[in-house]
Amino acid sequence: MLYLGTAVADSEVMRRWHRTRQVINYVNLSTPAGLLIALIGGARPCRGEQGLIFAHGYRIPFPVAGAFTVGNVVLTKNGEGYLTGRLLDHEARHANQYVACVGLPMIVLYVVAAGVSYAICGNPASWNPFERLADLDDGGYPHMAARWSRSREGRSGHDLHDR
Repeated sequence: MLYLGTAVADSEVMRRWHRTRQVINYVNLSTPAGLLIALIGGARPCRGEQGLIFAHGYRIPFPVAGAFTVGNVVLTKNGEGYLTGRLLDHEARHANQYVACVGLPMIVLYVVAAGVSYAICGNPASWNPFERLADLDDGGYPHMAARWSRSREGRSGHDLHDR
């Protein structure tokens, strides 16, 4: 019974956090920006889980990702049912990052981090601190070795877990 009480208390804390995140990301303009991007991209916004807004049917080919988050809006070209489980948790962590970065500066910081990651390993996510903090595995991203740590014998360094 104690466990059930803890689970209920934890879920109440999460609901409060989701609501707080919604308000902060609306005030810092990242969620309105996400809704505008959804509108421009032809996506259909709807209420999602974890206090997020899902925008399915995004048609613009950039960024190249199965899903991406702007504020509390998770945009995807895929249909309903795609944003579940670990991927949903990954995208929710990005919504939290918009809170920590005070909104729209997150976009600039993310692009810089993606460029640095690409320079380090040839992949915009593997060394990107935003993707690492959101969990690379949950987002479906590879763990790439840095270019300078790869051997000259042709080791690709594509997956650090293979070492």
